[in-house]
Amino acid sequence: MNVEAKAAAIRADLAERDGVLVAFSGGVDSSVVAALAHDALGDDAVACTAKSETLPAAELDDATRVADEIGITHEIAEFSELSSDEFVANDGDRCYHCRTMRLSAMFDAARERGIATVCDGTNASDPGEGHRPGLRAVEELNAYSPLLEHDITKEGVREIAREYGLSVADKPAMACLSSRIPTGLNVTEERLSRVEKAETLLRTWGFEQFRVRDHDGLARIEVAPGELERALDADFARAAREHLTDIGFDHVTLDLHGYRTGSVSPDGADETADDEVATGTADGSGNDDSGPVSGDLDLGAEYPTAED
Repeated sequence: MNVEAKAAAIRADLAERDGVLVAFSGGVDSSVVAALAHDALGDDAVACTAKSETLPAAELDDATRVADEIGITHEIAEFSELSSDEFVANDGDRCYHCRTMRLSAMFDAARERGIATVCDGTNASDPGEGHRPGLRAVEELNAYSPLLEHDITKEGVREIAREYGLSVADKPAMACLSSRIPTGLNVTEERLSRVEKAETLLRTWGFEQFRVRDHDGLARIEVAPGELERALDADFARAAREHLTDIGFDHVTLDLHGYRTGSVSPDGADETADDEVATGTADGSGNDDSGPVSGDLDLGAEYPTAED
């Protein structure tokens, strides 16, 4: 069965339900589920975004934009991951605790609206991608994963997204802010806040795919290999050191290995399933095929302050 037929099968499946609530991050997986659900059920489909300390404000804005693009009703469910001692402890099951809380918030929102089915964006590629404890929460809470159920892989998800004309079709995934904190180091609001501010600065300065890891006050900047030459510029080093110190980091470093998913997590894996947010590449693809582009970023220009 081709991807088009699988998408049609999902729409037919969802159309048999009285309504669904989609756990919606605004990433490509959950956006495709939301588009299929809206197609099948119209106003009986709702997209719901979980707002917590680990979701950057810019990504909540982007989720709202994508929901509007789809035309689906969009709700926001607020909760605090930092209220959970298990989550704060940041052990190897942090993503399990996080996903359990997020999905529980989704089920609460669904019950308030008289909706029996909560869908998530787990796809057929996710179970084989290493350390993914969050998938256990999906199974335990009995969330429905139509992409997984109908054997649609990540590549297929992007194909469907392009068919729908979704702006997130080719954007890369990015795990929640807590993935920037090494396993075993407590997740705190202070650490999450300075990571968010630091990554906002890098995005403002024109970097496309990156992470800022927080090693208890030491910032480790990772950028994509094609952007490493820009990060090695002395003016960038000065600006990064000054602004990240202003944000609250004690030391600022550049990782010469470059960007790697899950470099502070067990088995080297970020938890990204249905928790995707875009890094925002210039062409929307997330790919940098142009090689080093050190001239594109005016490192002599006035940089934004940490307070901006």
